[in-house]
Amino acid sequence: METETHPFEPWLPAHARLLMLGTFPPAPKRWCMPWYYPNFQNDMWRIFGYIFFGDKNHFVEPGQKTWRLDELKEFLAEKGIAIFDTALRIRRTKGTASDKDLEIVEQADLDGMLRKLPECQGVLTAGQLATQVFTSHYGVKLPKMGNYTEFNFEGRPMRLYRMPSSSRAYPMKVEDKAAYYKKMFDDLL
Repeated sequence: METETHPFEPWLPAHARLLMLGTFPPAPKRWCMPWYYPNFQNDMWRIFGYIFFGDKNHFVEPGQKTWRLDELKEFLAEKGIAIFDTALRIRRTKGTASDKDLEIVEQADLDGMLRKLPECQGVLTAGQLATQVFTSHYGVKLPKMGNYTEFNFEGRPMRLYRMPSSSRAYPMKVEDKAAYYKKMFDDLL
């Protein structure tokens, strides 16, 4: 099995109040753009469009199956949302993007990211494996879906939010997923 290294640089706006962590991007053949949540079937950017603009297709490039990347980056920078993943290097045991088919070879530098985000007050883990990696690294109690657990990072009080996966494989409508995410955004942004 080939070891893959994360293809994207961490997106860490210095004033970010939220760090979003998934597990690892899908294989490039599944991408519609070269950035986070690149599979057009993934609902993350639909969740954002629905919450902040009342339109789940707000960030969709009209007439194309891709996202308006420049607008997304501008929006996330303005809102203070940082993004990376919990895995830096992985092996795909079955060639899929499913968490159950990923073997983490090397975790991302979670401490380093949080140190670069001095205003960060919350971490979102999207998906079971990302949540497991984060909770075991920090010894944090696993929050219930849609809730948070409080923890301290180098003396800074923080919250770990556990949200539904944005993958279509997670059986929940976009609008219902968005309801969970909105509570977190209302707390932090």
